[in-house]
Amino acid sequence: MILRGNRFVIVVLLTMVLGGVISGCYSFKGISIPPDVKSYYVPVFEVRAPNAPPTVGQDFSELLKDKVRNEARLLWDEVDPDIEFTGNIASFNVKPVAPQPGETVALNRLEVAVAVNFVNNRDEEKNWSNRFSFFSDFGTDQNLLDIQDGLLIDIFEQIQEDIFNKAFTDW
Repeated sequence: MILRGNRFVIVVLLTMVLGGVISGCYSFKGISIPPDVKSYYVPVFEVRAPNAPPTVGQDFSELLKDKVRNEARLLWDEVDPDIEFTGNIASFNVKPVAPQPGETVALNRLEVAVAVNFVNNRDEEKNWSNRFSFFSDFGTDQNLLDIQDGLLIDIFEQIQEDIFNKAFTDW
């Protein structure tokens, strides 16, 4: 009887270990990249928003490069890429939200929009242009300059996820 109990424990443990190994090797994101697409390119995004920090285009471009490099099987190629992501930081706005009595607000909102052109040099029918935006709220007692980098990382992560999903799940 004890032997059967040990077998059951061993089978359960092996199933858990194998399940963990298999799920670590397979992506559940639904990414679909044609086999002939092997390389990508992301130049520095131009900053067109007049009130945006001057380095925001470079920062966004680097994060997008990293996302594609880490989550797709594509290789960096700035000479003859199969796909390209180009664009600009189109807007960078702070506005008050969450009004309170007495003409005050509880929160401010930083909203960033990025205009993206996706070029598939292997299949022009797959090209698209789109504007992606996201925001993050912060308290009126906080100085934007003190928290801006953290807010931008959160905003850029969501925008890049949206860009990545449109590029690699819309084939």
